[in-house]
Amino acid sequence: MNKVHFIAVGGAVMHNLALALQSKGFEVTGSDDEIYEPALSRLQHAGILPPDFGWFPDKIHTGLDAVILGMHARKDNPELLRAQELGIKVYSFPEYVYEQSKDKKRVVIAGSHGKTSITSMILHVLAYYKKDFDYLVGAQIEGFDLMVRLSHSAPIMVIEGDEYLASALDLRSKFLFYKPHIALISGVAWDHFNVFPKYEDYTGTFSKLADSIERPGVLLYDKTDADAAKLGSVPREGVEEIPYEAYPYKVEEGKVFALTPKGEVGLEVFGEHNLKNLNGARIICEKLGISEDEFFAAIASFKGAAKRLETVAHSDLTHVFRDFAHAPSKVNATTKAVKELYGDRPLVAAYELHTYSSLNKDFLPHYADTLEAADTAIVFFSPHTLEMKRMPALDAEEIKKFFNREDLLVYTDSLALQEYLKKQDWKNKNLLLMSSGTFGGMDFKEFGNSLL
Repeated sequence: MNKVHFIAVGGAVMHNLALALQSKGFEVTGSDDEIYEPALSRLQHAGILPPDFGWFPDKIHTGLDAVILGMHARKDNPELLRAQELGIKVYSFPEYVYEQSKDKKRVVIAGSHGKTSITSMILHVLAYYKKDFDYLVGAQIEGFDLMVRLSHSAPIMVIEGDEYLASALDLRSKFLFYKPHIALISGVAWDHFNVFPKYEDYTGTFSKLADSIERPGVLLYDKTDADAAKLGSVPREGVEEIPYEAYPYKVEEGKVFALTPKGEVGLEVFGEHNLKNLNGARIICEKLGISEDEFFAAIASFKGAAKRLETVAHSDLTHVFRDFAHAPSKVNATTKAVKELYGDRPLVAAYELHTYSSLNKDFLPHYADTLEAADTAIVFFSPHTLEMKRMPALDAEEIKKFFNREDLLVYTDSLALQEYLKKQDWKNKNLLLMSSGTFGGMDFKEFGNSLL
């Protein structure tokens, strides 16, 4: 039996990988200095939750086959130092995922935005036809218990490829470990400013991904995205290059229809960016043996990944959405999508500055005009978050200039923002809440329903 130990087992993907390996028959242990829900309950139910939080070098012993290191763990982690002292092989999680899938056909979905949605669409279609496949995706998907599956039997693995760093020991992008046979780049918009301080550093890591494709291989890219098109159109011997754009569609009375060769197909997802995502997923499914007709029969019931343009509350006259958007390109695309769906309804769009990039004055100019489609635009940020990240203070007038919108409303107090929103007349009006955080602890569903 393989025995593996996780350092920083409480992470979103890390705890899912731990559960996936246990399901595969591995003996799994782990440590972390803090573990929150849902990881805590899930690890506890599986018998993997460490009895005490913290780092314990005595958990590391020569009986282990591998140690898997999470990004949360530092170079001086006591368990990591013990593993190195004993000569035990230490893997980052993407490195270990490759080890578990190196005999499979690997599909990697990458991009600054859309990768979770595209991966989720592909998984939905494969599951619809009961295909045997492994996967790694960055969000919880309806119908899937885990965000990771690793099996002995599946001939393919579909991986959401994150460009963020693999671990404290290896500062390469996670997706550079996967060596895909099929890769997709959904778009390249400078992000993760803290680890890619130069635009060239960021685009360069996507170029390395394209170069890492196993031959013969396939590279799909959004031809309407300037940087993705530039990277994707570079000739690579043995690699088939497939540009794509949004699948033809129409919007009618708040409903979206794909205009397929066999007629209109109603969809649960909406927005031009999601029709791009859908088309990329369609082409990959075709490469995996699923026809266009079969694809649309399955995708019609796809409702989206958690936190991606998710409905949190709605009535006949009001719709409240939340989205994980944080990169400028995603904020722009998401706001336009909601406005397009309900063109006759005023849209209130609120965006939280939460990530290191979005709070950085050198990066903030990239948000210019991203909230242009909203009738009322709001930006929220927490001064406490700036203090915790040791970043310079921001003020409302600066934010307005960065977003290029003089009528922008800027809030720094979560309760004040919620009070403002509660006072609005929501009859025939929609609300879009965008953040990789929680607007200072907002329960999205509870708050959304309080507005109806």
